[in-house]
Amino acid sequence: MVKNRLISFLVMLLAFCGVKAQTVNVKRYTNLPAIYIETFNKVSITSKETYVYATMWYIDENDSITRYDSLQIRGRGNSTWGLRKKPYRLKFHSKEKFLGKGYAKAKSWTLLANAGDKTLIRNAVTSAMGEFMGMKFNPAYKFVDLNLNGTYLGNYQISDQVEVRAHRVNIVEQDYPLSEYSDVTGGYLLEVDGFADGNCFTTSKAQVPVRIHYPDEDEIEAKQNTYIRNYMRDFETVLYGSDYLDAEKGYRRWVDSTSLANWFIGTEVSANIDGYYSTYFYKNQQDSLLYWGPLWDYDIAYDNDQRIQGNVNKLMTDVGYGKTKEWINRMWGDPWFGKLVNRRFAELMEAGMTDYMISTIDSLTTLLDESQQLNYKKWGINTKMYHEIVLYSSYSAYIRDLKSFIVNHCEYLSDAFANKKSPEPTPPFAPGNYYYRILNAGTNDALDIVNQNVEPGGLVCTWSNLEGRESEEWQIRKYGEYYHLTNRMGNVALSDPTQGEVGPTVNTGTQLATAEPDTLDDRQLWLLTPQGTNGYYNLTNKYTQHTANLSGGNAADGASVLSYTTDNRNSVSNNRLWYIVRGEELPVPDAIDGIEPEEYALAYNPQTQVLHFGSETPEQLTFMVDVYSAGGHKVKTFRADENCSVADLSSGTYIVAWKCGAKIRSVKFMKR
Repeated sequence: MVKNRLISFLVMLLAFCGVKAQTVNVKRYTNLPAIYIETFNKVSITSKETYVYATMWYIDENDSITRYDSLQIRGRGNSTWGLRKKPYRLKFHSKEKFLGKGYAKAKSWTLLANAGDKTLIRNAVTSAMGEFMGMKFNPAYKFVDLNLNGTYLGNYQISDQVEVRAHRVNIVEQDYPLSEYSDVTGGYLLEVDGFADGNCFTTSKAQVPVRIHYPDEDEIEAKQNTYIRNYMRDFETVLYGSDYLDAEKGYRRWVDSTSLANWFIGTEVSANIDGYYSTYFYKNQQDSLLYWGPLWDYDIAYDNDQRIQGNVNKLMTDVGYGKTKEWINRMWGDPWFGKLVNRRFAELMEAGMTDYMISTIDSLTTLLDESQQLNYKKWGINTKMYHEIVLYSSYSAYIRDLKSFIVNHCEYLSDAFANKKSPEPTPPFAPGNYYYRILNAGTNDALDIVNQNVEPGGLVCTWSNLEGRESEEWQIRKYGEYYHLTNRMGNVALSDPTQGEVGPTVNTGTQLATAEPDTLDDRQLWLLTPQGTNGYYNLTNKYTQHTANLSGGNAADGASVLSYTTDNRNSVSNNRLWYIVRGEELPVPDAIDGIEPEEYALAYNPQTQVLHFGSETPEQLTFMVDVYSAGGHKVKTFRADENCSVADLSSGTYIVAWKCGAKIRSVKFMKR
């Protein structure tokens, strides 16, 4: 309250002193409304935390102009704030019915850039889907052309801030400050937040990071914190208890089944791979149930994210990111949940939800035609902005892809929901002839080498999962029960350099490093221990018995990966959980060059899996040849004028060595 009074005083002081932005010439760019924003002294917006004062002009479809003084604006978003086309958050001096009747009267609104979505409408289509399903709050989608400090920035979407308010998350607002008579049973706005920002706690059973959005972090009191944390503890205890299938004693009495089914189906229809990484839900006052939604942040949904591709025939509960999957996959073990989902999905399909979404896309495509053309003159229609999988030269091609995905994916879901069972445990890892990315369960960042220093001894870190970054790609080979990992960029091996006494909980905290590959070195051998049902693994070193751990769950590029404690938290700590994504196939040469072909040549036939020498003077091929594994073990010996079958050898890199005269020669050889 003191903060609000101080802001009001500053606003009045600025107005009294005549400090206002200069009048600008405003007009619409296209058939859409337009927004012009002038910051005070035209200062740049460089922060997601600090607001700057501004004046805003809104020109509606009828060219009527409304001016808003004492507006505040800042950046917003997580990874999207780092893009060239940036999203913003607006804060009015007083509550505004900004979008008119039927929408919220509120201070806070968002300007979504939709930079990673070439259709610009994935968020809007998802909101329309929520409306069709009857979800209680669906974020607004009003499209405008934006000009900031005299520069045209493109097509933007005005949308709600997810907060407790009428026409938003419409639940009881708690007393502030609390009195001894205040009811703290609600309302609470919560989020499973993979970033673990703000007032966040981690549940005890499934280690799910839950953020309390409302009451606000600077207003919530201890007894409110205690109440909602205990409530979530009790919910999880029941969900993971022995009676969880029981209609009276189990979790069903803790969830609102209608909102649960709608939210879950919306997440799966959109194939939002981050839908379980960021999940909103809420609890109202004097109401024992958890309610699910709204659907929020879907610009990279509908198979628009290169991290996981080909989602038309996938369930996000199987392949998506985030800890909400722990709860949902537990529910899939209950036949009641399967019947709930199948019944509701069948109702929605019969009611024409797919056709409704396609019709919405067509309407929005027509509405945005002028604006999208102008937008892409600035930003480029075939320029990669974020996680886009494909780039086209026309807007219509992106729209065609979106519609095709929705139709085909909904057809797949009918069978997928019907056949969905409780998920199988993560299987033992079986490496193939590929490079792999090893990604942290909490941050989705990839195992990498600091500053791409691929000399032996280079320290190991995590880095944003970037296509084409070879220092994030690893070749994985199995040796008995252990695995050996070598980096694509430098052919150096992952190693634990801890010195001194070692053991599962002894002398932990050394940063992992790389070393010259040697499969006889126990520091380079790792157990890949399956954990849970989400495809997660621990990497535990043979020599130290320590587990690879992302230091502090740090999502920044260059975050240290440590040789850390091995204990019962291995199965629940995101810092120690990794999932493995297959990349490019390893190259396999048909011939091996660089060994004086004028004398003889060494070749490999991948069909017959035979090594052999060739020469115009075969009588000279009398020398003996040895084949070694990458770790230095001799696995084959043959005479150069003989064929050598390698069909019985496992896939991997081998060294072929021989002595001819006074020369010792060797060459690497890779077998599928």
